[in-house]
Amino acid sequence: MSNSKSRSVWELDRDHVIHPYTNFQHFHKEGTTIFTRASGHHIEDIDGNRYLDGMAGLWCVNIGHGNRELADYIGQQAGELAYFNTFENAGSVPAAQLAAKLAELAPGDLNHTFFGTGGSMANDTAIKLVHYYFNLLGKPNKKKIISRDLGYHGSTYLAHTLTGIAWSQIGFDLVPPGLVHYVTAPYQYRRGQGMTETEFCDWLVDELEQKILELGPENVACFIAEPIMGAGGVIVPPEGYQRRTWEVCQKYDVLYISDEVVTAFGRLGHMVTSMDMFGFQPDILVLAKGISSGYVPLGATMVSDRMYEVLKTPKKENPSLSHGFTYSGHPVACAAGVKNIEIMERMDLCGNVRELGPYFEQQLRELRDYEIVGEVRGSHFMMCLELVRDKVTREPFPEEVDVTKRVYRHCKQRGLMMRPIGSLCVFSPPLTYDKAAIDETTAIVQASLEATISDLNKEGYGSFII
Repeated sequence: MSNSKSRSVWELDRDHVIHPYTNFQHFHKEGTTIFTRASGHHIEDIDGNRYLDGMAGLWCVNIGHGNRELADYIGQQAGELAYFNTFENAGSVPAAQLAAKLAELAPGDLNHTFFGTGGSMANDTAIKLVHYYFNLLGKPNKKKIISRDLGYHGSTYLAHTLTGIAWSQIGFDLVPPGLVHYVTAPYQYRRGQGMTETEFCDWLVDELEQKILELGPENVACFIAEPIMGAGGVIVPPEGYQRRTWEVCQKYDVLYISDEVVTAFGRLGHMVTSMDMFGFQPDILVLAKGISSGYVPLGATMVSDRMYEVLKTPKKENPSLSHGFTYSGHPVACAAGVKNIEIMERMDLCGNVRELGPYFEQQLRELRDYEIVGEVRGSHFMMCLELVRDKVTREPFPEEVDVTKRVYRHCKQRGLMMRPIGSLCVFSPPLTYDKAAIDETTAIVQASLEATISDLNKEGYGSFII
């Protein structure tokens, strides 16, 4: 594309598009990178620059970009039935097929799905259904929600309140205090210092139980948690944490919501991780992102038979489930989900992640030798480098240094897109990544860390060894 046309699109975007999570101090000067095409695990911008997509769009392009089979299937469905609502007594073939497939993939009796268009909506739906469920059971006081510091559950009004990332809430009026309560993130690097992994796990599990007792089990409706925390820092809990927190919830009749928006559909090598990796069956399972590989917006809230039996029982004063969206069960979105899962299974992308995930972890962990890399953590195709100014004290860099943005820019110059969040460099590539892509990614990150260290030394932020 010509420079003049490229500039024109850049200006249109800058002047008219409100971007998510935008830093307006820089946006109107720097604008955005306009992407125009993608294929496999590469993406290309409007000026023809090509990059490895080390973040799968945003944790979601699991089958890779530009899959012609999925694109054609989406077009075919749009030509046959692009849209009709699914309210009450209307439905579509793709919605029925996808709900049945999800019931097959999900553990235990998670057999019933409510569709939306993304993870935030799916989490809002989960909370509404939890409250409605307890109302129907004659327990209207069971309303309080326990979430976690650094948990990420979306950015709609309620989901943003569930999200325990404090800086993201600054300036926003969220759900009034008293409904959502937080417990400590299972973040051993920052929160569990001085304790063994087992001791830290014991402390976290006890904290959750004490929080339930403090609020009163008769008042606590649910606990919501990501099996491995995503945007809050790619935090892997101590061994046994997921199962043990579920057991605490079972003890006090507190519903467990497993937010697998990021972790499901192969990112950790399994279609659903709650049972397959962590040994528990949640009462509610929340899905999005990889369910359609991001080709069409789609989210899903799955509930157990136990919950569904209550939800479907008519009440004279309240005979209808008065919840839904214009695009719930959208035929094209659900068709994308059906075909996406079929492609994933045929390509054995979960197997690819199970095989190459440990190699990806190993390669990135080699970067721990750099003085500014405090920790490398994660699992399979969900990884993170936490950067620090002092490796011994774990002191972070001052915010104004913008250290991970520096690494991001150097990576981008060398042909890799990764995600900078605070002091974190996050990697969540398409599940099509092969050994060559992993090696190239690691080499670019290594060179970018060295370039960043050189910059920091020149600007007087340290005297780090390269």
